Amino acid sequence: MIATRWYWIGFVGCAVLLGIAYFYFQQTLGLAPCPLCMFQRVALVGVGFLCLVGILVRPAKLGSRLLALMATLFSAAGLAIAARQVWLQNLPEELVPECGPDLGFMLDSWPLLDVIKQVMAGSGECAEVQWQFLGLSMPAWMIVVFTVMTLISLKLVFIRERRYFNKPYADD
Repeated sequence: MIATRWYWIGFVGCAVLLGIAYFYFQQTLGLAPCPLCMFQRVALVGVGFLCLVGILVRPAKLGSRLLALMATLFSAAGLAIAARQVWLQNLPEELVPECGPDLGFMLDSWPLLDVIKQVMAGSGECAEVQWQFLGLSMPAWMIVVFTVMTLISLKLVFIRERRYFNKPYADD
């Protein structure tokens, strides 16, 4: 089954990315994730969880398409969040929003919808470029990652599986 292979690739990919984010960037380099970074991690967890469900359940055609559609939504949301952060990083200094309260404080004190609105508005800490590789910041690399995830999951929504080895012979 074609989809199962992609579920494994998606699950392992998400697990590796989350592991790198936590163990290398956060623990080794000491880079604290900003609120938009945390929402990108939530999108990765969502895609990874859906891939794990696909591995464990091995759904039929309709279930597989539904999982792929939900993975598309999570990866597109992650793409939008990463794009928002890159936009904030490229704002002129005088247009960068002020740093807001800590995400933990907001989650403890505010209703969830208000937290989401505040985080998506961005803050000064989200506009700071803490790390670059080949001239791209971390959220720019996440745009690449989420674009690939979105394209693959969209492919799985619309794929028609071919069963070459299960066809009867023309001579029979």
